Amino acid sequence: MSFDLVVRGGAVVDGTGAAARRADVAIAGDRVAAVGELPALDCPELDADGCAVAPGFINVLSHAYESLQLDPRGLSDLYQGVTSEIFGEGFSLGPVTGRMVDAVAAEQRDDGVRISWSRLGDFLDDLVKAGVGPNIGSFVGADNLRMAHAGADDRPLTGRELAAACRLLDEELADGALGVGSALIYAPGSYASTEELIAYARVLAEHDALYISHIRGESDRLLDAVDELVRIAEESSARAEIYHLKATGRRNWPLMGTVLDRVEKARANGITVTADVYPYAAGSTFLAAFVPPRFHAGGERELVARIGDAEARAAMKSAILRPGDDWENLYLDAGGAAGVLLLGDGAPELSGRTLAEVSEARGDGDPVDTLLDLAAAYPQQLVAEFCASEPNVHRALQHPWVSVCSDSEAAAAEPPFTATSTHPRAYGAFARVLGPYVRAGVLTLEDAVRRMTGLPAENLRLPDRGVIREGAFADLAIFVPEDVRDNATYLDPHRYAGGMRHVLVNGRVAFRDGVPTGALAGRALRRGA
Repeated sequence: MSFDLVVRGGAVVDGTGAAARRADVAIAGDRVAAVGELPALDCPELDADGCAVAPGFINVLSHAYESLQLDPRGLSDLYQGVTSEIFGEGFSLGPVTGRMVDAVAAEQRDDGVRISWSRLGDFLDDLVKAGVGPNIGSFVGADNLRMAHAGADDRPLTGRELAAACRLLDEELADGALGVGSALIYAPGSYASTEELIAYARVLAEHDALYISHIRGESDRLLDAVDELVRIAEESSARAEIYHLKATGRRNWPLMGTVLDRVEKARANGITVTADVYPYAAGSTFLAAFVPPRFHAGGERELVARIGDAEARAAMKSAILRPGDDWENLYLDAGGAAGVLLLGDGAPELSGRTLAEVSEARGDGDPVDTLLDLAAAYPQQLVAEFCASEPNVHRALQHPWVSVCSDSEAAAAEPPFTATSTHPRAYGAFARVLGPYVRAGVLTLEDAVRRMTGLPAENLRLPDRGVIREGAFADLAIFVPEDVRDNATYLDPHRYAGGMRHVLVNGRVAFRDGVPTGALAGRALRRGA
């Protein structure tokens, strides 16, 4: 058999958790053709001496669906060895139908980025046709299913509407969608009842697809939110995963042990529940998310109008300052204005300053007034809220059912991306686990690789991805373990990770000797295909 490329002299970490072993990897076309001690061959070679050779990493929670339209290389993730990006936390770029069409049209961007397709598969195929660096796959957004009928209204779906939403989901799953992704702290996703989500999950169970969720609460309601996810999985027989598992607000950090115990109990009872994490103490969202969901009814324009209404604004302030309500109070979880760092996608002059600093500079008597003023002017202003515990991430990663995500775009450290700030996880989530976490003994190298490869590939039902063996797709990350490190910080986030030597996507070299090649070999990933 003839080969197109041989990766020579590395230590293969195959994605299963098995011990690393010295082996060469031969590639023919887009597949691994041989793994072992190979003789000299008449084909090109990549030097992997001193390197680990792993499957390409799978980012199970990516928001790169817009950044890849601006720059298809996905460099912030490519420098970390990520070869597959998975979308769909709450919202997906398809299917966009019914009442959702008008809602999305009102938010169209002026930079050429498209944010809606009538079908999810059309979005994936169009992006691949245009040329994209990583592989791409997506969940159907739970928001899409309900917004087709209810728009941004705060109301339950009627029986007829729910049945129609389930039929649409069934069609999307038949076309290879990975499952359903919900985001239950944000409107309009928060308007969905548990029963609505169970109805979707029953359709998922018929296709062996995954229900994955930014659960309804990560702070005071964390345990109830985990119980809801377990109930959805149990009553539907679907598999379920918790997006970016964490306990937010210092008072809730001790709950992580209870959460992990509850998931272990569910798994012992035959309920398939998994989770993913990103390795940072700060989360990231938009300023508008700091306003209680009930004020978002009708969409962003209605929210901005309510902020300008004195009575509604007073009600918002009262709710934001009052602990114990039935919504995710990110302001209190962050410890107030000093724990909220303004990043990008709004007013660039605010980037890198805390809400407390901005409030003081403006001379506002109350930082909550500053918050509401900024939320009205820049509802999509990206912020980091310092409310979680990195030791809890370590604790979660001790469990073999926890994988890794970035929860970010895949940007480039160049314009237009550098015009605004971002969370450092966009440039460092995988490198931080693969490098510092492994060197600190949080995980072995083999287990860290499995959390980024074999585990998510199995959960997503992506055959022949996430492993190195004969017949598997040739997505490879080749790196020097001792040199892998994240370099991005909160104040200087646009810094690529270090330590990656080569990266292959579907057999093509996308990153050679530490430099991107510009190859755009990504494909659309469909469940079971």
